[in-house]
Amino acid sequence: MLKGIDPLLSPELLATLRAMGHGDEIAIVDGNYPALEHARRLVRLDGHALVPVLDAILSVMPIDDFVPEAIFRSVVGGKPDQVDPVHQEIIDCCAKHEPKVPVTKLVGADFYNRVKAAHTVVQTGEPRLYANVILRKGVIYPSA
Repeated sequence: MLKGIDPLLSPELLATLRAMGHGDEIAIVDGNYPALEHARRLVRLDGHALVPVLDAILSVMPIDDFVPEAIFRSVVGGKPDQVDPVHQEIIDCCAKHEPKVPVTKLVGADFYNRVKAAHTVVQTGEPRLYANVILRKGVIYPSA
């Protein structure tokens, strides 16, 4: 355990977040997602819901502000305008940490392809369907 660090951030996940560079992406996916098949690197957080894991990651990781879109979520199959409760929770969590960054919807294959290209996939035990999000890492600016 560390002071000020959410205990959901396991040693493996902390090392991964620290190793990622500007522009690298991390996908946080639900328990039904085919993570082992899609991941270049896989971190498992079985038994934890997606939104608390997202909240923990956003507590330490900056989001890219060099691009217009840096946070992405999956959509309910064939219904891109549908916002399930878990999607609203994702949007609210992201807004708490990054109020100026919109959460962009990605449909089906576009989402899958982006996950496959991600630096790391974090698989949660989230039981709700389509509870998936991708974050693009930003930078920590030097002090003035």
